Amino acid sequence: SVLFATSGAGKSYATKLEILRTMMFDTDVLVIDPENEYQYLAEAVGGRFFRISLSSNSHINPFDLPRPMGESFSVEDIIRSAVITLKGLLRLMLGKITTTEDSMLDRALLETYAKKDIVAGSDITSLEPPILQDFQDILEGMEGTAELIVKLRKYTEGTFAGLLNSPTTVKMNNQLVIFSVRDLEDELRPMAIYTIINYIWNVVRSERKKRILVIDEAWWLMQSEDSAKFVFALVKRCRKYFLGITTITQDVNDFLTSPYGQAIVTNSSMQLLLKQSPAAIDLIARTFLLTQSEKYLLLESGVGEGIFFAGAKHAAIQV
Repeated sequence: SVLFATSGAGKSYATKLEILRTMMFDTDVLVIDPENEYQYLAEAVGGRFFRISLSSNSHINPFDLPRPMGESFSVEDIIRSAVITLKGLLRLMLGKITTTEDSMLDRALLETYAKKDIVAGSDITSLEPPILQDFQDILEGMEGTAELIVKLRKYTEGTFAGLLNSPTTVKMNNQLVIFSVRDLEDELRPMAIYTIINYIWNVVRSERKKRILVIDEAWWLMQSEDSAKFVFALVKRCRKYFLGITTITQDVNDFLTSPYGQAIVTNSSMQLLLKQSPAAIDLIARTFLLTQSEKYLLLESGVGEGIFFAGAKHAAIQV
């Protein structure tokens, strides 16, 4: 589902209410929280609250792999999928990458896993995944990678070393798990959110149960093509793994002008629109095929008032 509203329109309250009701139906809820808005909720229901920052003890290793489930998962496919996801993260970290560098990264990532004996046919459940430093060591042994290493050092030895360069220390063993990225610098947020979502996706693929993932301020991920593409792929595939995804945003223009944002809306079975700003209303009206009176309702609605869409049906609601 998607939830669009201006700041102060009541979207956090609506989401928290939805989370509590979802939990009553024995569903696990995972939240990516950019503004520490869900901390009290986690405390009230005995959930887990992880603060992801450069100085925190909560770490997620981007090199983690899902545990293979059943016959349909081959280790080769798991490694290939991990390399593709990691290349998306590296593009966020290192900026523009040439075709040659892309192919070097590909080879280095496969070698990094191989260094830890993670290769096709191995039993990956008992093996420790590599970390970013291992990847840098492999790059240093290759020719023509000097520029990539210089860019990567910032994340292994420099200012940003505390974020992605250590084994995973968080555990998703609770019905409500909140990942807060408020204390991160703006530059690091897209990478952190990308890594968190990938970690959640690995856990989801390792153990099937009913789960909802709530991505607040999802426009952060629409700013880069790699992260937007990743979330879109997740939205398309998540239903097979009993995962529902709720994307929430107040920057409607940023979200809907991205082709992936538009596709996420198309792929969602439910939408909730609360109060909208005059600047975004025309784009919203075109995207959701609103009538003139629905447009006015969204411009003039009070806190918690809006329109709920389920399939082709529209209903005016108050949360």
